[in-house]
Amino acid sequence: MPQLVLLRHGQSAWNLENRFTGWWDVGLTDRGVEEARAAGFALAAAGYDFDTCFTSVQSRAIKTLHLVLEAMDRLWLPVAKHWRLNERHYGGLTGLNKNETAARHGEAQVRIWRRSFAVPPPPMEAGSPFDVSSDRRYAGVAVPRAESLEDTIARVLPFWEAAIAPALRSGQRVLVVAHGNSLRGLVKHLSGLSDEEILAFEIPTGTPIIYDLAADLSPRARAFLPVG
Repeated sequence: MPQLVLLRHGQSAWNLENRFTGWWDVGLTDRGVEEARAAGFALAAAGYDFDTCFTSVQSRAIKTLHLVLEAMDRLWLPVAKHWRLNERHYGGLTGLNKNETAARHGEAQVRIWRRSFAVPPPPMEAGSPFDVSSDRRYAGVAVPRAESLEDTIARVLPFWEAAIAPALRSGQRVLVVAHGNSLRGLVKHLSGLSDEEILAFEIPTGTPIIYDLAADLSPRARAFLPVG
């Protein structure tokens, strides 16, 4: 049966600083590095192995994947990177401290920006220091100015259908290392969660989500793999 493991990257520098990160590229903290290694060791100890891997084009996810594969002695596995697996674009909130933003705009408004399904945050302004539209990794990509969770899921699912699902249907064992909200999109699709249910579904950093899938990719079981 198809084997799928989803993994959110280890703690990033802006996770630690409680800042909205989105498409901005930040590195892992020392804790994030250890979370990634621990996830790799846990997967190996539990008997998991993979044939192909997918990740975003953001460094925190790529580094996490490399650390996981190194811990599993699988650095040679093929890896496909794609911007469609990037984190949700937080628009004008990018770089802001979440607590300070709540103090300025009110907790209720920030909760809507963070946790509503269809309401995006304020768009990123032209000339923002966090604008990545000129980054060469996004050449030819219409970089969004902001995304709701609904928007994020809408751009993740075409990559699922074009690349990840075919790999699973061909019998490959698949590891996807990405971000909290892009992974929420995959979980919502696979598990058939409602808009409200997916908002409440928390994905901790560095903790693998194990999917037991039927041949048609419908989920038979979903569980977090204990780490550490």
